Amino acid sequence: MPNNSTRPDQTFPTPLAQAPRLYNLLPKLLVSPTPSGAEREAQTSLALPLPPFPRHRGLVHTADKSTFAPRAAALLRAQIYFFAVLLACCFTCAATRASELTQATAEAFQRYVQQTEARMQSELGDPEHFLYFDALSKEDKNSILTRLHSGQVVIEQMKTYDNGKEIKMTGGLVHHWLAIGFIPGATRDQVIDLAQDYPRHPELYAPDVQKAQVLEHFDQHFLVSYRFYRHAIVTTVYNTEFNVDYQLPDSARGYCFARAVRIAEVQNPGKPDEKELSVGNDHGYMWRLNLYTRYLEKDNGVYVQIEFVALSRDAPGIVGWLANPYIRSIPAAYLTNYVRTTQRTLSSQERFSGN
Repeated sequence: MPNNSTRPDQTFPTPLAQAPRLYNLLPKLLVSPTPSGAEREAQTSLALPLPPFPRHRGLVHTADKSTFAPRAAALLRAQIYFFAVLLACCFTCAATRASELTQATAEAFQRYVQQTEARMQSELGDPEHFLYFDALSKEDKNSILTRLHSGQVVIEQMKTYDNGKEIKMTGGLVHHWLAIGFIPGATRDQVIDLAQDYPRHPELYAPDVQKAQVLEHFDQHFLVSYRFYRHAIVTTVYNTEFNVDYQLPDSARGYCFARAVRIAEVQNPGKPDEKELSVGNDHGYMWRLNLYTRYLEKDNGVYVQIEFVALSRDAPGIVGWLANPYIRSIPAAYLTNYVRTTQRTLSSQERFSGN
């Protein structure tokens, strides 16, 4: 294994990491007298025992079926609701407490970024291993390509190691995800032109992007101001600035490093008393954020690969056991929305230009 290695994070999620997804099942559960397939999956995910439903109707008395199933379903509803409410309470309580980014946490994250970027530089210099799936087995690569060409967005949770060892992040939580999409009929230059059309991003990538403005631009370097919005139980708004650099090594490939140089949480956004909290001394939902994007024109289209590397506060104790897996999952939703929106936008432009 290389000294600076990044690979998919195979950490097995805690059962409670499924709680937000299960919460969305509640409307269905409230009108379902017997467990559906989704409910049985939910029961399994939470490791909550439900007595087995018999396969043969003749083995169960009518009285048993009329009383047992509703009780079991009611128990499942109560347990799912309990964990969903507990998760919401954890976030609500955390939202009232400030958290300070310590120097030790910031330095540990910087080491994580350095190791991650070292691995990226070696990949970017090798056209045969430019994208994530290039290093996979032929079978796994073909499986991903099939998914991409059918319009899916492939998401992987990643983790960087230092000489095979985990990089400790005391007081912080690293969010490292990779997303790949394929845009048929597009060219690399079209995709990059859209990425550099920053004033249009609030229109395209709402609600995640509320404002975007180019503060500086020279050749392939940009300094961009973004206002980000995210609602995941807790609503957060950030004023940010990014140094963005594009490189075009040949006619088919391109890549972009976007590193946040300023992230300020906004208190009471949109209200008369709106103000920024002190940088690094806020609720700690996003202290650092880097986005690394690669573009490859191939197979009559463009592959777009994005790595998302961010730092947030670490929820402690029982709150962390419940909340941290969910916090880690939030970037996946952002990346999926970004890739799908880019696909739709460029596909519609292609159809329009063809008329």
